[in-house]
Amino acid sequence: MNALTIEKPPASTSQGHPRSIELPRVSPAIWRVFSSYVTRYLRKQFHGVRVLRTGAFPQVAGEPLAIYLNHPSWWDPLVCICLARNYLNDRTSYGPFDSEALARYRILERIGCFGVEQGSLRGTIRFLQIGGEILRRPLTALWITAQGEFVDPRSRPVALRAGLGHLAARAERGAFVPLAIEYVFWTERSPEVLLSFGEPLRAGSEALPCGDTRACSEALAARLERTQDQLAQAAQRRDPAEFTTVLSGRVGVNWFYDTWRRGWATLRGRAFQLEHGACER
Repeated sequence: MNALTIEKPPASTSQGHPRSIELPRVSPAIWRVFSSYVTRYLRKQFHGVRVLRTGAFPQVAGEPLAIYLNHPSWWDPLVCICLARNYLNDRTSYGPFDSEALARYRILERIGCFGVEQGSLRGTIRFLQIGGEILRRPLTALWITAQGEFVDPRSRPVALRAGLGHLAARAERGAFVPLAIEYVFWTERSPEVLLSFGEPLRAGSEALPCGDTRACSEALAARLERTQDQLAQAAQRRDPAEFTTVLSGRVGVNWFYDTWRRGWATLRGRAFQLEHGACER
């Protein structure tokens, strides 16, 4: 899911009106099956998916959403699917996807992915057209890894691809919600997925003025950087009580060692705790 770079007016009909943009035909049945599979997969790979309590998902009822996030890992789109399943099941979610890769995995179009050519004018136009159409519909969500490439979550300043700023400057409505994401090891063998949502920015507001791409880009980057800083501070405190657990995953070391630990605890008359630490679940 990558934001692109250059602005270009949408295609028009001979009467001068914008041509209707066709969105991917999302299948609710395929979405349920695929998102369920992703959830199970994340459970196997991570100890937990956790959202910072002070960075809870914002109240954005009745308006289209653009959720833009930093991009530290290959896992980011799968985490977005998990979040969409948990927080936005009443909406249709979409996300840009490399067109060459999408050609090999057409099934992803049925869960809302749309193809864009990386680094091309045609890809940029398509991103802006489809993104703009999504933001004209109230029960939609657009998920964007706005840095466009893998970037360490502590890298500063936060820089976003210009496509997101163009989209915000063109949008007549919609809430742009920053999402910070990190992958860290705490006390367990498997890592934690830590997340924090930031305060939304509204299209057409003083923060995101219509037509001012530079101002929009700077405001969006600053809000995401602030959200990332808050998450980084909480991650370093390593206190699970500061987080709400969205998904509980793998615990323990391996079956042999865990069986030995369980037997030893029983012999000593102690309660057995599979987790190494005391993470709240």
